[in-house]
Amino acid sequence: MSEQLSNALSKAEKQISQMLTMQDAMNSRVSDTWRENGYEWYRAIWVECAEMLDHHGWKWWKHQEIDIAQVQLELVDIFHFGLSLRLMSNDSAEFIARDLAKELHQGTGESDFKVVLENLASAAVTDKTFDAKALADCMSLMNMDLDELFKQYVGKNTLNFFRQDHGYKEGSYIKEWHGEEDNEVLAKLVSTLDAGADDFQQQLYKALEEKYPA
Repeated sequence: MSEQLSNALSKAEKQISQMLTMQDAMNSRVSDTWRENGYEWYRAIWVECAEMLDHHGWKWWKHQEIDIAQVQLELVDIFHFGLSLRLMSNDSAEFIARDLAKELHQGTGESDFKVVLENLASAAVTDKTFDAKALADCMSLMNMDLDELFKQYVGKNTLNFFRQDHGYKEGSYIKEWHGEEDNEVLAKLVSTLDAGADDFQQQLYKALEEKYPA
């Protein structure tokens, strides 16, 4: 293994470990017994795949533009569900992080986005698993590296916590903020902050509070 690859994998493991911790915390925020509740994380993956395909475009009978930003957002959502699915195993977080770091660096090289997306969905439907290699293929074709995934993941995870803290589960949360959906507001805020800062998540949460219309 080259030194460059070794360093990349080490960095990836650290980022994934942090995301695993955040995902466990988010799931626990929704339900303390999330591991015992039998949630169908695999189903959430293939449903998101279908939504993503619409944002990418697949209809040969009409002109369609790829909405890269929205496709990337769907990939982040899928990663949330994929992390949750992996956390359901009996493996340690360290093992999961190491495994995912390797898989995310082992794309198949398939160049047709629709095909790799179907590979991702197929693993979820057929085997009820998360195919991280297929996700890596999708990311590569959408010009998304692990650093970008990490930044967007932390952003979406923070927004998810914000939603829960402001009545999302009870139905009182306001999703449209001054004419924009909260996801759009989030994207703008993330672009103005330093994702590498130790308190990035705290800064982002505070910025969301300042923008929230309630």
